[in-house]
Amino acid sequence: MADQHISPERNGVRYGLFTAVGMAIYFIVASLLGVADNIMYSYGNIVILGIGACAAISHYKRVRHDRMPYLQGFGTGIITTAVASVAFALFFVLYTVISPSLMEQLRASDLFGFELSVTIAFLAILLQGVMSGVIISLIAMQYFKSPDHNPLQQHVE
Repeated sequence: MADQHISPERNGVRYGLFTAVGMAIYFIVASLLGVADNIMYSYGNIVILGIGACAAISHYKRVRHDRMPYLQGFGTGIITTAVASVAFALFFVLYTVISPSLMEQLRASDLFGFELSVTIAFLAILLQGVMSGVIISLIAMQYFKSPDHNPLQQHVE
C-alpha cells in the first residue's frame, strides 16, 4: 500500500488497530494495578482515542500534501475511533472469558447493577468510543482543516 494512494478508510482502520492496541495495553496495566474496575480509569481510553484520531488525521493530511478535504479528515477520525472501539470491545470480551472475576468486580461496584453482562459491557464500550470519537474528530478537524477552508486567509495575499 503506497502512502500516496491511501484512503480515509484504510488509514482509519490502520490507526484504529494501533489505537486499540494502546487501549488494551492501558487496560492490562490498569488490571494489573487492580484499578480496572474503577469507572474513572475508563476515561484514559478516551484520551488514547483522541491521540489515535489526531495521529490518523495528521498522517492523512501529511500524505495528501496538506490539502485534505474536510469530510475525508473527519471520516478518518470517526473510522479510527470506531475500529478502535470495536477491537477494544472484542479484546474486553476475550479478557472477561480469561478472567471472569473482572465482571464480578464491576457488578459489585453497583454502578450497573446485576444486569451487567458481557454483552452490555461490549455495547457500552462501543457507545462510549464511537460517541467520543465523533466529538474528538470534530474538534480535531478544527485544527487540521486545510488552509483553503479558512475564508480569512483566502483574501490575504
